Amino acid sequence: MQHAVRSRAAIRTGLTPVPRPRTPSVASLMDADALRVLHRGARALLDDLPDLADRLVALLQEQEPAYRAAITKDPTATWQEVHRSLRHSVASLLDPRGARDAARRCSWRIGATRAEQGLPLDALLHAFRLGGSLVWQRLIEETSRNAPEDVRLLVHVAADVWNFVDEHCTIVADAYRQAEWQLARRRENRARLLAAGLLDGTSRIADLPEAAQALGLPEQGRYVVVAVTGGRPARSDAARAAAVAPGARVHWHAGAEVDYGIVLVGAGDDGLPAPEEPGSGPRAPFPGVRIGVGSPVDGLASVGDARRHADTALDICPEAGGTVRLTDHLPAALLVSSPELGRALAEKVLGPLLRLEPADREVLLDTLTTWLDCDGSAQRAGERLYCHRNTVLNRLRRCEQLTGRSLARPADVVEMSLALTARRVLHD
Repeated sequence: MQHAVRSRAAIRTGLTPVPRPRTPSVASLMDADALRVLHRGARALLDDLPDLADRLVALLQEQEPAYRAAITKDPTATWQEVHRSLRHSVASLLDPRGARDAARRCSWRIGATRAEQGLPLDALLHAFRLGGSLVWQRLIEETSRNAPEDVRLLVHVAADVWNFVDEHCTIVADAYRQAEWQLARRRENRARLLAAGLLDGTSRIADLPEAAQALGLPEQGRYVVVAVTGGRPARSDAARAAAVAPGARVHWHAGAEVDYGIVLVGAGDDGLPAPEEPGSGPRAPFPGVRIGVGSPVDGLASVGDARRHADTALDICPEAGGTVRLTDHLPAALLVSSPELGRALAEKVLGPLLRLEPADREVLLDTLTTWLDCDGSAQRAGERLYCHRNTVLNRLRRCEQLTGRSLARPADVVEMSLALTARRVLHD
């Protein structure tokens, strides 16, 4: 049962228009004639494929600057790529089903290869559209020369030809983007391996130029490594920003527990001025974020030493958070670098104090530490401890009696200061 489709006008007037369908036999004959004309032109193009490739290469050299460089660099490879693509395209006009897969594979390879070579995607898509335009133009030229009366029939296959061009532009773009993504991943992984080698101190001298290029840092220059840990993962960017001054050239390497920044702090081969050294600005990190800033070293080859310096500074950093520059805490760094000797020193110098009752012990140790922080001033120490200076002096005399050391003797003061530092930084 046939259903009539009524137009809005017919609904309004109450009339049902009589449809006048195209006669199926006429459409079939027209399509067949159009395919016959298309195949005849395509066979002529296959016979003259080298000339077609020459024309497309000339068009690319004239209209597409990116291809102009590629043609100049390797004209043979470019011509062969164009010839191969045109051969598959024209073959697809003759046998769409049989040639489809080979044509798609060809376009995919071209897209992936050109991505690896760094040819811009816009230039590549322009080349494919130029190729489609050239094939269509040559089909019209061949038909006009051999059977002018058949040119009108090509209109019936024009959509198929341009749909083929659009399909292959999509294939090329997909292949290009996938290859570009894979290249980016490989570059990221390679940069990560090179950075890890620098930080571990295992890089070969031969790898330094590649590492410099991958990390965007000069091979020669003055470097500091910054170690950042603690806080929530969401604070990673903020913690990094607190550790390194804005505008500094830095490469960040994310570790399992610690992030390391390789920071250029001195002029390299590019002659750029030295930025602010990490940890020297007024920026305060978030609570719980610990930042260790190592000592400066010369060249990427010494970044492994700088990383060890940063780890030492991080070991000194309080658990509650903060920033420690190694150059400002060298005595503590010595103790952290040799924890066994540091513990032995603390036991030898402070042993009698450490064995007191906890409350008594903490009062004496706190008084001694505060007095040293106040440059040996009992008055200032008392103000900080909220007690009289005589109370401070009495506590200090008791410390001398228990330890057998005199705070009037510089050598003894050095020992006691180092012992207190060892107790503070050697947490275990």
